[in-house]
Amino acid sequence: MHASHIGSPAGDRYFPAVMTWDEPTDPWSGDDAAVTITVADQEAPRYLAAGRPFTLWCGGPRRGVITRQVYTDGSPS
Repeated sequence: MHASHIGSPAGDRYFPAVMTWDEPTDPWSGDDAAVTITVADQEAPRYLAAGRPFTLWCGGPRRGVITRQVYTDGSPS
């Protein structure tokens, strides 16, 4: 997952991420899809927030917008 630093468009970063989805459609088909992306990095809030764009680099670049955030203590939420 790739995102720009909040407040500094010149700063960007790649994050390892895990993506899951509940819909029967393939999120790589080119159609819009709602997915859950999990990022375990303490720096993530500086780059990822609701309304912010991101790019996934698995199977080719795919762009999206974060619609909500869920913070956990590291255990499943």
